[in-house]
Amino acid sequence: MIRIIIAEDDYALCSLVRTYLEASGYEVTACRNGAEASEKLSAEKFDMLITDVMMPEKDGFELAREVRSFDENIPIIFMTARDDKISKQLGYKTGIDDYITKPFDIDELVMRVRAILRRANIKAQKTLTAGNLTMDTEEHTAYADGKELPLTVREFDILFKLLSSPKKTFTRSQLMNDLWDYDSSATSRTVDVTMAKLREKTAVCDGFEIVTMRGLGYKAVLK
Repeated sequence: MIRIIIAEDDYALCSLVRTYLEASGYEVTACRNGAEASEKLSAEKFDMLITDVMMPEKDGFELAREVRSFDENIPIIFMTARDDKISKQLGYKTGIDDYITKPFDIDELVMRVRAILRRANIKAQKTLTAGNLTMDTEEHTAYADGKELPLTVREFDILFKLLSSPKKTFTRSQLMNDLWDYDSSATSRTVDVTMAKLREKTAVCDGFEIVTMRGLGYKAVLK
C-alpha cells in the first residue's frame, strides 16, 4: 500500500486530509510539525510527503531541503496559506513537486496526489527496451539504434507508460489525468494530436506499434 506522511499543525485540516486520503486507499501518517515528520522520514519508508510551510520547530522549507538531502525521488507537496510568488519559487527551487494554497478543494488535492504518484511510479523504473528502442528515465531520453529521438518530456512519459504495460489500453482520460497537469486545457483532441506526433517520431522503431483502440484510447503492441 502507498504510504503518505502529512506534516500539518492545523489539527482539523490534518484530520480532514488524512480521512480523504485514507478513503482513497492510501496509508497515512499524520505529524503535528516538521521535526516530527523529519524523524519518521529518516526512520521509515514513505511514498509521498505533504507538508504545511509555516509550522513550529521546523518549517516546510527546512523539512523539504532536509528530505531532498537523502531522498531525491519522494514526491513533496506544499499545502500552505502563503501564495506569494517568492514562496512558490523557493519551494520549487527546494525540490518540491507541487504547491497548493489554502483554502483548497480537498478533492483537488486528492487528484494532484494521484497524478504525482503516477508520474513518480513511471520515473521509478530506470530503463526499458523494445526492439531497437532504449529508454532511460534518468536521462529522460530515448534512442533508436543509438540515435536520440527528439521526444518532449510528455511524449517520453506517454511512450514509457504504454511500453511499460504492453497490450493494456489506456483511455484518453487516463492519459490526461496521468500526464497532463490537473488544471491544463488538455482535451481528447490534445491527446490525439500528441499521439500522432509520437507515432511520427517513433516511426524508425521496429519493436512495437502504437495502436488506436477506437472509442477508447491507445495501447502499445510489441512485435
